[in-house]
Amino acid sequence: MHPRGFKISTLIYCFNASDQILLMNRNRPPNQGLWSPPGGKLHQDIGESPHACAAREAREELGIKAHSQDFRLSGIVSEKGYEGEHHWMMFLFEYTQKLLKLPTNHPEGNFEFFSPNQVDQLEIPKTDKTFIWPLFQKHRRGFFAVECNCQPDGSFTWQTLQSSLNNT
Repeated sequence: MHPRGFKISTLIYCFNASDQILLMNRNRPPNQGLWSPPGGKLHQDIGESPHACAAREAREELGIKAHSQDFRLSGIVSEKGYEGEHHWMMFLFEYTQKLLKLPTNHPEGNFEFFSPNQVDQLEIPKTDKTFIWPLFQKHRRGFFAVECNCQPDGSFTWQTLQSSLNNT
């Protein structure tokens, strides 16, 4: 199968007061059985913006009263040929409010909070483990843009196109 066009999605990085990250153990593809941030596909047919998509997904999956302005764009990741099936354009957002409690389980998956050190020990997608999670941590109050070229054998190459650190 030759991928056609991009699937556009958002990933939402949420933290609690202890600065633990919220991750979802996914019940459905992509990344079924793996831990990843909540999020979902952008509704292109209605012209949904990435910020609006993040807010909608947060309301649907996390049950929080989120608005577009509650999210800060942290990164853009383009994955060409992910799992040999799709091209993905992902907008990575940090939810600017601290979560006060663990969201209830959702048909998409179950939630847990993890310390940043625990994330490295979890079963997470290979590209997340190799570069997306480390880049998000490094650029948490900055911005990055990367391109990833995924190969049919599961290997990949990536390059950073933009990196702006902001430690304030």
